[in-house]
Amino acid sequence: MDYPGNLFVVAAPSGAGKSSLVKALLELDSHVQPSVSHTTRAPRGQEKHGREYFFVSEQEFDAMVKADAFVEWAHVHNHRYGTSKRAIEDRMAQGADVILEIDFQGAIQIKKIFANAISIFILPPSWEELRSRLERRGEDSPEVIELRLKNAAIEVAQVHHFDFVIINELFDRALFDLKAIVHSQRLKFLAQRRARAETFKALSIP
Repeated sequence: MDYPGNLFVVAAPSGAGKSSLVKALLELDSHVQPSVSHTTRAPRGQEKHGREYFFVSEQEFDAMVKADAFVEWAHVHNHRYGTSKRAIEDRMAQGADVILEIDFQGAIQIKKIFANAISIFILPPSWEELRSRLERRGEDSPEVIELRLKNAAIEVAQVHHFDFVIINELFDRALFDLKAIVHSQRLKFLAQRRARAETFKALSIP
């Protein structure tokens, strides 16, 4: 089904800056709304239930899987993450552009269900810089950092599945690139026809 709003799917290895870029975009563009995923992991830092994620138990997650409530779900770093199909559809039906932070497995699944979804992959400038960022944020043990780097190698190898690639070397430049992708998508013929259906009808454009 076509919706007036667009769906942007952003994936990246842990530490590449995906969350910071999406947060900055949301602060600059009020028409973009986040999609809040469900996860079985515990909250980190100042994270709150319903804002960054819906934090649920393994049993609650299992029940949602059985009810087919997720458009996608996956195991990431020994935890499960899932995206509610209804939440995405409701926001796009209201004309909002929805942005979804997700792992590469979920992004590929999303594209199969939402054919018009725009997929974006965030790359670090180097493996050395990625390790440095993971260490600087001080959230993980050395063992977890090694696991994240191992997983990152698998994730980066999937970049060819994505529509756009941003290399987050300088944050401001990467944010500009993300804003450019969002704006250019809104100006595409099919996106404009969905978002401005009345204008197209008034101009007798099929």
